[in-house]
Amino acid sequence: MVVPRGQEHQPPQEVETREDEEQNIKLTEILELLVAAGYFRARIKGLSPFDKVVGGMTWCITTCSFDIDVDLLFQENSTIGQKIALTEKIVSVLPKMKCPHRLEPHQIQGLDFIHIFPVVQWLVKRAIETREEMGDYIRSYSISQFQKTHRLPEDDEFLQRKEKAIKTVTDIFEVYKPQRKYKRQKGAEELLDEESKVHATLLEYGRRYGFSRQPGKTEQAEDKKIVLPPGLAAAGKAEPCDEDDLQAAEELRIKTLMTGMAAMATEEGKLTASTVGQIVGLRSDEIKQIVSEYAEKQSELSAEERPERLGAAQQHRRKVASLNKQILQKNKLLEELQAKCTDLQTKCTEAKKTLTEVKSYSEKLDKELAALETVESQADSSILQSLRALVAMNENLKSQEQEFKAHCREEMERLQQNIENLKAEAVENAEEQEPNKIIEQQYKTEKDKLQKIRLLLARRNREIAILQRRIDEVPSRAELTQYQKRFIELYSQVSATHKETKQFFTLYNTLDDKKVYLEKEVNLLNSIHDNFHQAMASSGSREQFLRQMEQIVEGIKQNRMKT
Repeated sequence: MVVPRGQEHQPPQEVETREDEEQNIKLTEILELLVAAGYFRARIKGLSPFDKVVGGMTWCITTCSFDIDVDLLFQENSTIGQKIALTEKIVSVLPKMKCPHRLEPHQIQGLDFIHIFPVVQWLVKRAIETREEMGDYIRSYSISQFQKTHRLPEDDEFLQRKEKAIKTVTDIFEVYKPQRKYKRQKGAEELLDEESKVHATLLEYGRRYGFSRQPGKTEQAEDKKIVLPPGLAAAGKAEPCDEDDLQAAEELRIKTLMTGMAAMATEEGKLTASTVGQIVGLRSDEIKQIVSEYAEKQSELSAEERPERLGAAQQHRRKVASLNKQILQKNKLLEELQAKCTDLQTKCTEAKKTLTEVKSYSEKLDKELAALETVESQADSSILQSLRALVAMNENLKSQEQEFKAHCREEMERLQQNIENLKAEAVENAEEQEPNKIIEQQYKTEKDKLQKIRLLLARRNREIAILQRRIDEVPSRAELTQYQKRFIELYSQVSATHKETKQFFTLYNTLDDKKVYLEKEVNLLNSIHDNFHQAMASSGSREQFLRQMEQIVEGIKQNRMKT
């Protein structure tokens, strides 16, 4: 009989187990819990209950990602020693994981499922919680790893729309950004109260933050009092007023604030009227006239806004004056339009003359084309085609020549401009050449130092890599323990195979001896069978035959006694 490997040195042992209905119910519940948690090896029918339960417990412990200093190496169909060592490791790990239930190794070894069930239940709950905690992190990590090398069509579409959207938003910001229209002059009166400063700032950006008439608040407005800023204290005292007085006071305050401001350019690089007057040197009389006209227009606008405060005669006079001004403006406009009309009529006559000339020239060309067509009809078609090709080539070459000349002129102008710019820069930077040389020398020296440092760093990195490889060649404690375990397993396997080969040798020797004895027995029986008839022929030969047979029997008995 051949002994199985790994079990020749220990006799088979049977562990005492409990077998009743409650144990079977708990076993099914444990297997259902493990399958629900994700340990699907519990469904395999070929595995023993011990392998299913202990394998599920080790899987739950490793899934919990708990930092333990124990190697839970689970193997199916292990020996009894390996099973005992594994159960002891599991029992030592459970208190470190703060398991509220206590379990002993003999309970796992004896398949006491009633005591194993609460521990498995707690481990499954802990494993599910750990997977839920790590699920979002692993999902986000996998998405980030996927996005490093791959992109979805939605991402490409978003990137295409992103640039357009950013450009649109920036354009909108540029269009609708606040523009400063006025600026306070340096010699203007300083504002003391905060309200006047706020109004002045809003007026600088074109917002008239004044009094607004609301029909639903007339009664409240009668009880209000207007408070003028310190700069307008001489204009009026704080006393109860009606809405018109409040509006007039507000307009007066806006005008006083506007007197200390100057109009700014609406665009960058554009000059104001005052700046242009200072630069060009306009006369003060013209400026005064423009200012007076602007004041009259402002007064007209303000009068139109408040018609109820003016008398009928005064309103009539103002309207007549405004209508006269409009008549003068319209007359000027009419004169300009008449001048433009005469210019257009002269241009029209000139255009008609050019049109008649062009028509006559086109008639000439039509006649010439008809003559050419008659000539072409009489001439050879191949020659005409070659001539047409040559004419087209000539025209193409002429156009290319003109384009090339224009390009050469532009390039020459650009190069001349570059030469002039370089000459101007050379003249300007003539004084800065010496410090530039010093800086270049310092740069070269520092670059050489950097190169040397990089070489030293590369050499040091090579040495570090060599040392790291040497350190990696030395096995760690965990690797040594693994080597020891593997060597012990290999030694046990070698001893088992050695014993098995010795048994095979002994079996072979015994069978060989048995074969030799059987051959001798067969030869003896054959000799007895051959000499039996001759020995039975006479009495002397018979007695001799019997003596030989007795000697053979005694020899066999002696050999048997020896063995």
